[in-house]
Amino acid sequence: MTFTTPLKSNSVKILLLGSGELGKEVAIEASRLGIEVVAVDSYENAPAQLVANSRHVIDMKNRDALLEVIRRENPTYILPEIEAINIDALFEAEKEGFHVIPNAEAVNKTMNRKNIRVFAVEELGLKASRYRFVKSIDELRDAAKEVGYPCVIKPVMSSSGHGQSIAKSESDIEASWEMAKEARGDSSELIVEEFVDFDYEITLLTARNGKETIFCEPIGHIQKDGDYIFSWQPMKMSETAKRKAQEIAKKITDGLGGRGIFGVELFIKGDEVYFSEVSPRPHDTGMVTMITQSQSEFALHVRAVLGLPLGFEFYGEGASAAYKSDKESVAPTFEVDDELFDDESFVRIFGKPVAHIGRRMAVLLVRGENALARAKEMVKGIKVC
Repeated sequence: MTFTTPLKSNSVKILLLGSGELGKEVAIEASRLGIEVVAVDSYENAPAQLVANSRHVIDMKNRDALLEVIRRENPTYILPEIEAINIDALFEAEKEGFHVIPNAEAVNKTMNRKNIRVFAVEELGLKASRYRFVKSIDELRDAAKEVGYPCVIKPVMSSSGHGQSIAKSESDIEASWEMAKEARGDSSELIVEEFVDFDYEITLLTARNGKETIFCEPIGHIQKDGDYIFSWQPMKMSETAKRKAQEIAKKITDGLGGRGIFGVELFIKGDEVYFSEVSPRPHDTGMVTMITQSQSEFALHVRAVLGLPLGFEFYGEGASAAYKSDKESVAPTFEVDDELFDDESFVRIFGKPVAHIGRRMAVLLVRGENALARAKEMVKGIKVC
């Protein structure tokens, strides 16, 4: 493959649509290969903008504003890194010859829980929990009775678990309805899912470069209110369950097509595997790969986009712990214990310009034996002042 230099007329250029902590790592990996990076987000000084060659601040739900940036920058590849993007602009960009990663239809399907669930279950025949879609609180009550309590209630479009809740009985329905309707994203329609009494859930990072599909070791994770707080790799599971998980991941990513890394979320009960969701981009639980693999999920994403070989070495057990601010600050300052920077751990501070209570501001990465237990304890050594 031929590589170029940034800021030249012949530069290979990626346009990041979404410039958070995951986009920042993609930008760093791309810059290592001489790729020009343009970082777009809805606010100034988003993490990826701090390391990109240029930046734009726009409303990415605005079709015209998004298309104007795409046409002006004329990128080689467009990488949607968040879900809050005007999908019509991506379809139009693709029609004009721009290369959307993995493709506009895959982004369209996966940004909406209704689209991806119908595609996965009704078109591809993947096993998943029972579900119903509703648009009113009365429909929600009826669907919950049909699916059965407890049930999981989510907006069809939201990110990082926003608006998600578990209704244990009919008395929870009103609160779940209000929580879903207040979520960022499209809450005009909700999905009601059967609560699978699973043993554990995993993210199976799956990378495609147009010639091969590879899988990272399964990642276990713990969520709170639908948002990840701890992840670890590898998640111990039976060979039968692992094989089934890879088969499902290959089927869904083959169905979506294109190049890049996909975060396939699965529920595991014994040797049975249930499809949950898929993201056509690096996954927040996959930040653990920055310490467990010779090529992190971000490096694999860039390699896959470019069509490069996807081989990597898995170093062994590791864990990540998300640090969320417990303070409001317009100029965040971090106190980090020195012991968190040793031979088997380090901290990544994202550089978000403002801290809010509950906002993810940094991640602690730990490798070696008992990595998860150590990460849970060590993350207490990070504080926003």
